[in-house]
Amino acid sequence: MADTTGNPTDSQASQTPHTSQAPSGDDGPLPRKAGWRHIGPGIVVAATGVGAGDLVATLIAGSNFGYTLLWAAIIGCLVKISLAEAAGRWHLSTGRTLFDGWASLGRWTTYFFVAYVVVWGFVYGAAAMSSSALPLQALFPGVMDLKWWAVACGLVGLVFVWFNKYAVFEKVMTVLVGVMFVVTVYLAIRVTPNLADAFAGLLPVLPDEKDSVLNTLGLIGGVGGTITLAAYGYWVNAKGWTDTGWMKVMRLDNRVAYATTGVFVIAMLFVGAELLHSANIAIASGDKGLVQLGDILEEEYGTATATFFLIGFFATSFTSLIGVWHGVSLMFADFVARYRSRERTTGAEVASGERERSRPFRAYLLWLTFPPIVLLFQGEPFRLIILYGVLGAAFLPFLSLTLIWLLNSARTPREWRNGWISNGMLAVAALLFLVLCVKQVWDQPWSEFF
Repeated sequence: MADTTGNPTDSQASQTPHTSQAPSGDDGPLPRKAGWRHIGPGIVVAATGVGAGDLVATLIAGSNFGYTLLWAAIIGCLVKISLAEAAGRWHLSTGRTLFDGWASLGRWTTYFFVAYVVVWGFVYGAAAMSSSALPLQALFPGVMDLKWWAVACGLVGLVFVWFNKYAVFEKVMTVLVGVMFVVTVYLAIRVTPNLADAFAGLLPVLPDEKDSVLNTLGLIGGVGGTITLAAYGYWVNAKGWTDTGWMKVMRLDNRVAYATTGVFVIAMLFVGAELLHSANIAIASGDKGLVQLGDILEEEYGTATATFFLIGFFATSFTSLIGVWHGVSLMFADFVARYRSRERTTGAEVASGERERSRPFRAYLLWLTFPPIVLLFQGEPFRLIILYGVLGAAFLPFLSLTLIWLLNSARTPREWRNGWISNGMLAVAALLFLVLCVKQVWDQPWSEFF
C-alpha cells in the first residue's frame, strides 16, 4: 500500500533493505514517529522562501483582483510542497546530496549550477541587504542612509552564519517566523476580511483582464522559494536526518512549512483585498510597496500598527537573507567537495557539520556579502541584471525536471521512487515554471544587452 504521495508507507520502508545509511543487519532504519518536537527544517525553508517580494506580489494580487486569486496562492503552496518533498526524499532515500544527484546526470548540471550561484548570488546579495534595510530605515528615520543600513544587515548576517551552526540558526529562524506569523495574522484580522468572498475565491476563476493567465501563473509560481527548495534537503541532513527512518518526520515537517507559507500569503492577500482593493489604492511593486503599506496602515490604524508591521517586514526580509547565506553556502560547499573528490557526497557529511566549517562554505558567505556591497553604492550593472533574471527563472524548471529524472531512475531505491501523484505534481511544476521561464526570457530587453 502507498501513501497519498504515491510512495510506500513508512512501515513498509522499515522492512526494506536500505543503502549504507542503514544499521548492520537486514532491516532498514526504524521509522521515527512524526511529532511537533522534530519540526525545524520546514520552518527554515518557509522563512527563507517567503521574502518581501512574495508578500508584496500577493498584496498586489489582492489589491488588483480582491479574493479572486486566493485559489492560485493555495495551489502555489501545494506545488512547492511537492518540490521540497521530492528534494528531501532524494536525500533520505539515497543517502546522497542533491548536487551529487545532479552531477550524476552530466557535466551540464555543474555548468548551470556554477553560473547560477555566481551571478545569482552576486545580485541577490545586494537585493537581500536592501530589502532588510528598508524597514529599518522606516523604523529609525534619519539615523543612517539606506545603503549603510543594507551594509549593516549584510555584515550581521555574515557574522551570524559564520559563527553559528545549524541548531542555533534554526532556533533564531523559528523566533523570526513567529514574529512574521503574529504580524501577518494580526493584520489579516485587523482589516476584517469578508469571509464569504474569501471562500468564493477558492473557486478557480480567472480575472477578466488581459494577460490574466500569465499573471495567475506568476502568482502560483512566486509563492515562497526558489533555490531554497533545493536547500531543503541539505537542512534536513543538517538537522541530523540522514536515512529513510526520518521520511515520515520529513513529510510532516514539509507540510508544516507550506501550511505556514500559506498563512503568510493568504493573510497578505486579505490585506490587499480589504485595505487596498476596496479603497482602489495602488502600491509599487517590489519591496518599496511594503514601505508604502506601512504608511497606509499608519493612516488607517495608527502608529502602533504601522510599527508592528515594519517589525514583521524586517523579520520577513532578514530571514530570507540569513536563510540564503546559510542554505546556498551549504550547497556550494557540497559542490566543491564533490568537484574535488570526484566521489559521492553524502548527507552524513552534511549532518556532521563538516560543510558548515569548510572554507568553501565561508568563501561563498563572503561572496554573498562583500561584492554585492559594491552594487549598493555603484548601481546594478544592466547586463548582469538580465543574466540574473534569466538564471533565476531557469532554476525552478531545472529543479523540477531533474527531480523527475532522479526519482524515476535506478539512482533512487525502488520503494522510494515517484508514484503517480508525485510525478503528476512535479510535471505540473515543471510545466508551470517552464512557461514562466520563457516569459521572463522573452521580456528581457535583449536588444540593449548586446
